[in-house]
Amino acid sequence: MTAFDAKADLLLTLQDARDAMLWKLDGLSEYDVRRPLTPTGTNLLGLVKHLTGAEAAYFGTTFGRPFDGPRLWFAGGVEPNADLWATAEESRERIVEGYRAAWRHSNATIAALDLDAVGTLPWGDGARLTLHRVLVHMIGETHRHVGHADIVRELADGAVGQRAGGGNVAEGDAAWWAAHRDRVEQAAKQAAKEAAAASAEQDEAEAAGR
Repeated sequence: MTAFDAKADLLLTLQDARDAMLWKLDGLSEYDVRRPLTPTGTNLLGLVKHLTGAEAAYFGTTFGRPFDGPRLWFAGGVEPNADLWATAEESRERIVEGYRAAWRHSNATIAALDLDAVGTLPWGDGARLTLHRVLVHMIGETHRHVGHADIVRELADGAVGQRAGGGNVAEGDAAWWAAHRDRVEQAAKQAAKEAAAASAEQDEAEAAGR
């Protein structure tokens, strides 16, 4: 029987998300990795920059093992959202390598400490968290931002998929996907129409009962 290794399982899940995040940049132009594709400015390179700062803070400063990463916007002392986009002077290569360097530093922290080791967050009220809790948080944080990257990448060039060699999406050509989207759109319109009719009917019933 294989021994259960909680730390190894958590790190494997975190690394899967890290790899997926960087894969979302593959094959894109300098412009497309940087350009904002939502009204709040979400962009791929900014997501990488933000996650670098998150790893530096959670696995570094929190456990007294400082690492020089971008300061998180909510930690104070920096311009709002400064960690969520890349200036023209910040190279793509530097940001990607910074993220990889943050992984290495985080992995060293994870290897050095027990899961029940306690650290102190460097902002807010200085909450005390175990390494286990920090790992769970960073898994959720990283996978959440990979989800953002999924949408941003699709908006940039139409590419979709969970990871290289494993798309985890339905098979279909452009025509199939166009038809699928139309079907979803029609269902949304029909549901909205029925909801409006039901609301109007309820309003009429309430008015008649007055």
